[in-house]
Amino acid sequence: MTIQTKTSRRKFLAQAGATSLGFTIVPSSVLASPAPSDRLNFGHIGIGGRGRRFLRPLAQLDEPAVQWQNLGGPGDRVLRPALSVALCDIDASRLDLAATAVGGRPRLYKDFRRLLEQRDIDAVFIAAPDHWHALMTIMACQAGKDVYVEKPASKTVEEGRAMVTATERYGRVVQVGSQGRSQETAYSACKYIQNGQIGRVREVKCWHYENPRGDWTPDSDPPDGLDYDRWIGPARHVPYNETRTHGRFRWMLDFGGGQIRDRGAHVMSIAQWIMDADYTGPVSVETTGEPHHDGMYDTPQEMTVTYEFKDPDWTLIWAQPGEPSTEIEARYGAVYHGDSDRLTVTYGDRHTTDTEQKAKDYKIPHGGVEPYHSPGHGEDFEDCIRSREKPIMHIESAHRVATLCILGNISFRLRRKLEWDPVNERVKNDEEANRLLSRPGRGPWHL
Repeated sequence: MTIQTKTSRRKFLAQAGATSLGFTIVPSSVLASPAPSDRLNFGHIGIGGRGRRFLRPLAQLDEPAVQWQNLGGPGDRVLRPALSVALCDIDASRLDLAATAVGGRPRLYKDFRRLLEQRDIDAVFIAAPDHWHALMTIMACQAGKDVYVEKPASKTVEEGRAMVTATERYGRVVQVGSQGRSQETAYSACKYIQNGQIGRVREVKCWHYENPRGDWTPDSDPPDGLDYDRWIGPARHVPYNETRTHGRFRWMLDFGGGQIRDRGAHVMSIAQWIMDADYTGPVSVETTGEPHHDGMYDTPQEMTVTYEFKDPDWTLIWAQPGEPSTEIEARYGAVYHGDSDRLTVTYGDRHTTDTEQKAKDYKIPHGGVEPYHSPGHGEDFEDCIRSREKPIMHIESAHRVATLCILGNISFRLRRKLEWDPVNERVKNDEEANRLLSRPGRGPWHL
């Protein structure tokens, strides 16, 4: 359906909420990969905050080329045109604002399944809350779409593995929004360390500031235009509270998981890349920290998680607040400690990543290690849509990063060390912990 005016948009949104819940998956065999034409058609699911940064205005339809903005790349690479032709959000006000920003006549939806049915859409951007990432990505793969999904990849280990399986089964490209790997400074740090300039890395120490506490606010009815039941989706139902939703869901374990699942998905993504650990995981996870004694959020204000890796042996530490680097001033990042030197890499999201000058100045010698040099996170995604290669933050890697974050929170909740099997993705001799690797879902929303 094409919506032409603000008035008809609002009327459409009221009607969209009453559509049936049935969804027919179109087999991948009848959905062709994008043709090497002059244009890609994008759909967008979740367009508040981060989601708005992915929009490609329809006003660019007559322009010869467009540029990626705010997706973690240099922002100056001219690409073939790509347009935002379909938008979906369960908040009517956000959907209306996004439609106005895009211009033209994008198709508007409150039910993401209706968007996925559109055969002319090549790829979708998913920026819904964390607890929706897995199901939306899996269903998009089943519908023959390539996917750019925001980090963290998944809410549970079971969901993450299902995302990997769907990506492979349906032959899709899935890029996860841990943009740090596509930053020039992260590339400099990676080539510096992988070419032995600080010796063998024994320890990576991440630091970050604390989780917020969250003052108590009363539950209430959801605002007009917000489909709160659909916002909850597969999560455990709780009454509407403005302090739990838009942007603040991260501090509730049912929906987010705190700084470790938010910024940890950036900082530890770079660590995993530099340490060549994209297809493995730790053998043990131990979290220390104290739960909140007041406030409505259930993520700990302070926590330290220690991950032990084997073959090769090294330790990854996530600490909030932790000990900041003395080399570069930053609110969060990691220090890589080698046998002969150390290196700081800060942040890890969008354009804020930085490292020390010695890494920036380093030139790879003949025969040295050459890491993949991303042209930018969005550019890499678009290139891979056309080439069908794996993007730099492919779903297997993102699943492994999300697993680090998930296990850290499980260890905190259970107040004990976990012995992890990274091959079978199970906690050894601890069925209570293993039950927390999945969730039952709610209503029709489950794996």
